[in-house]
Amino acid sequence: MGGSSNTTTTTSGGGGGGGGGKDKDKGKDSPAAFTEGERVLAYHGPLLYEAKVALPLPTPLPPPSVQLHSGLGWDEWVPSDRLLKYTEENIRKQQELTKNQAVDKTIKTGRAAQNNPKGSNDAKTNKEDTKGVVKGKKRKNQLGNEEKERRSSESLLMSQFPLTLKKQLVDDWEFVTQLGKLVKLPRSPTVDDILKKYLEHRIKKDNKISDSYAEITRGLRCYFDKALPAMLLYKKEQKQYKEEIKGDVSPSSVYGAEHLLRLFVKLPELLASVNMEEDALNKLHQKLLDILKFLQKNQVAFFLSAYDGDSKGADAVKGK
Repeated sequence: MGGSSNTTTTTSGGGGGGGGGKDKDKGKDSPAAFTEGERVLAYHGPLLYEAKVALPLPTPLPPPSVQLHSGLGWDEWVPSDRLLKYTEENIRKQQELTKNQAVDKTIKTGRAAQNNPKGSNDAKTNKEDTKGVVKGKKRKNQLGNEEKERRSSESLLMSQFPLTLKKQLVDDWEFVTQLGKLVKLPRSPTVDDILKKYLEHRIKKDNKISDSYAEITRGLRCYFDKALPAMLLYKKEQKQYKEEIKGDVSPSSVYGAEHLLRLFVKLPELLASVNMEEDALNKLHQKLLDILKFLQKNQVAFFLSAYDGDSKGADAVKGK
């Protein structure tokens, strides 16, 4: 990606090799401190790169993340501790990190040349090269195993996705994309209503208020409000969204179960960049599965069996 401060970029996918969040002087701002479209500096490995905030998520789902957008065409949801404000001080820091890395590379290259003068024993060199290859393979295998574990955890949600809800998603796709029918808005119950009902269900079941479930429902509501226009709408639904969501109106107070279910399909992708321990991530997935089961149990009450082919839907189809 290069270290130039003139390159607009984002570190991408599953934490994007970012690391870097452990340094004490790395980004300390919460996602709420960043606004959509804001220019920022993001850690990718040891260096800082220029990026733009595409979708800030001030959400309780740990850890707080924001989505970055790049002119290179790749996005990433990253923890806020990998972000810095775009200030003169931080730009100098970016340039300093880039310069230091260049110096380190030069020094290492010089040392390598000194340690391997011409005329060295060829057998010894070959042995060292072989050892390096073996170490490289071991490291590659280790990274491969870590990636497998990560993918296994991410696929947990989808592998246990209730079959009746999968069919609901297929019907949803068919109504909108094939038949040109849209969900009539506002929906009843709304996403807000459903999440409140779920929390009441948990309180009744556990005989207490669970902070963890309350946190997750708040996080889901925030994810839904921010993610809906960015990734949860079909092209034919964009016009309807612009007509319905205006001013301070939140999508979760207008849309219902049909669009909430789409969020669950996207969650593995969104959570892929969450820097959590495997055990904690699995527990989060179990709680999300519990919400899915609640949706399944109330499928008749929460979901539409057919969509309206109203004038908005017809206009949207003609315009595409």
